[in-house]
Amino acid sequence: MTIAQTDEAQASRRTTPKGAGFDRAFEYLCFSAATMLLAALGGVMVSLIVGGWPAFAKFGVSFFTSSTWDPVEGVFGVAGPIVGTVVTSVLALAIAVPIAFGVAFFLVEFCPAPLRRPIGTAVELLAGVPSIVYGMWGLFVFAPVFAKYVQLPAMTAAPPGSVWEKLTQGIPNGTGIMAASIILAVMVLPFIAATLRDLLNTVPAQVRESAYGLGATTGEVVMKVTLPYVRRGAIGAVMLGLGRALGETMAVTFIIGNSHGFPKSLFDSGSTIASTIANEFAEASPGLHTASLVAAGLVLFIITFAVLTLARLMLGRPRSI
Repeated sequence: MTIAQTDEAQASRRTTPKGAGFDRAFEYLCFSAATMLLAALGGVMVSLIVGGWPAFAKFGVSFFTSSTWDPVEGVFGVAGPIVGTVVTSVLALAIAVPIAFGVAFFLVEFCPAPLRRPIGTAVELLAGVPSIVYGMWGLFVFAPVFAKYVQLPAMTAAPPGSVWEKLTQGIPNGTGIMAASIILAVMVLPFIAATLRDLLNTVPAQVRESAYGLGATTGEVVMKVTLPYVRRGAIGAVMLGLGRALGETMAVTFIIGNSHGFPKSLFDSGSTIASTIANEFAEASPGLHTASLVAAGLVLFIITFAVLTLARLMLGRPRSI
């Protein structure tokens, strides 16, 4: 070996990073972690399919179209809980999204600097409150107030035979579809608001300053500049909130009324897939009853997974103004 080759080999050894020998092991470790996650997801899916297959084989399509849930007769249909899940989640978003946007825009655009951090922290703390606390608050505090000041006046003021009367039918006890939707809205609101606030903070200051320099008002900057800049991310945040609302269990179980039929009005009792499983799984008899609950869990898993997948696709698209 010549002197030049020796110097080149020594220089190559000197420039090699100290941790280069661990690169391969680190790569395998990361690959194993990702593989374990996918294996766990696949295992959950397979377990639900295997556990719920007797219900699918017994009832077929009627399992999804029938609202009959009779453990005594051994007849099960999950259509009622599916409708309750979708209705409460959509109503919750209809209530929560406008307020969440208002909170996020206030924190970013209008809030005085000394109050910005305390209010933002309060929003984040609300997002971390356990769902059972919301459920207990809804049952013992919110339900009596809702029955006295909302349900009774609305039912009394409804003209006989009108659509308003049909929408407000039910027992004014503070529970039902609308009450559960409001509790869900309170739960998902801080989550959506915190996510939107973080998205709005990613808008470059130059973008806002350019709009103000052209003479735009604060409202025009918000609606025509800031919001379009984070449009796709905002849609993704709303979809993630919808995913949480779809899978919420304890808070809804406390206040929805837990009736397996189709809800006939906003004040009528209903159920969701998650509340049905929570109420009956502990006492379900082995066999068709348990299989039906597992099958309902598979339906909820697919719905939630589809919503979250759509949200990730929206968040991953290129941003455009």
